[in-house]
Amino acid sequence: MPATPARPLRDVAVVAFAQTDHRRRTDELSEVEMLMPVLHRVLAETGLKTSDIGFTCSGSSDYLAGRAFSFTMALDGVGAWPPISESHVEMDGAWALYEAWVKILTGEADTALVYAYGKSSPGQVRDVLTRQLDPYYLAPLWPDSVSLAALQAQALIDAGDTDEPALAAVASRSRADAVANPHAQLKGDVPAGDYLVRPLRTADCPPVSDGAAAVVLAAGDRARELCARPAWIRGIDHRIEAHGLGVRDLTDSPSTRLAAERAGAYEIDLDTAELHTPFTSQEVVLRKALGLGDDIVVNPSGGALAANPIMAAGLIRIGEAAARIHRGASDAALAHATSGPCLQQNLVAVLEGEPREHRTR
Repeated sequence: MPATPARPLRDVAVVAFAQTDHRRRTDELSEVEMLMPVLHRVLAETGLKTSDIGFTCSGSSDYLAGRAFSFTMALDGVGAWPPISESHVEMDGAWALYEAWVKILTGEADTALVYAYGKSSPGQVRDVLTRQLDPYYLAPLWPDSVSLAALQAQALIDAGDTDEPALAAVASRSRADAVANPHAQLKGDVPAGDYLVRPLRTADCPPVSDGAAAVVLAAGDRARELCARPAWIRGIDHRIEAHGLGVRDLTDSPSTRLAAERAGAYEIDLDTAELHTPFTSQEVVLRKALGLGDDIVVNPSGGALAANPIMAAGLIRIGEAAARIHRGASDAALAHATSGPCLQQNLVAVLEGEPREHRTR
């Protein structure tokens, strides 16, 4: 039998979430200029000042920005004086949230600010992402992200798990759900378009997106003071597949299944799942791996198919799930983030709206 997930040492919740309007190009804005309004908005939502935050953590990519230690420039938007407790991950902001969550669990902070940002428009992002691949066998071949996703989609079709009309239906539903999301780039029914890499068409792939997002975490009674209905984090876990694509079954995601198990996703009655699936075929993989039924609403925000700011899209999935809990549209939600080719690295967070009795350990 699977092990019962241990209860976190402290009750920690997402108490605020903000994101930019995601756009194809933001040539007129630097990363700091793009990020600052989001930071101001998420702090104003809680009434906190920068000096009130116990820990700050960010997620971004130097490869995407094209310069070393690019995240230090973004600290200008936070304000690094007086000195703050700060950290950074070269990953999607969902992993920065994980670090902040652990920091609060240890008792070293009661509040945390987590933010992430990415500008895909200045460069050839499909080529940049090849730098995540195995440097000896795969990276020298320069297989871009869409080509690798197409391999996964074809494997699913060959296994009988999906077909091209089913993938088109995922794209259509995602863009239709994005109509109510003011931050989404693509809304409504989008034509399937031509093949980019067979069997993936234009509508099966994410838009090039520039954008940023931020959340505020708080523990226990502090969370209840800052938010009328906190989104309590019942568990988070992240796992990774083998680096070599040739030794993986691309039609399944055992790392996602294990992360969900360890996060307690199977111990709670979920009603919503925000899945970080930039390609339509990846939703098929995750639905199967997580055992999601038709009774669970998947990507009501439109997901990464409607807006995909690299390094922030995973954090946005957690933020969107939390925001639904904040406004009473959801009681229990799963949020998923991924990084690497073909769902290589996967993080799962379980959020719940009903506060449990706080216990001091």
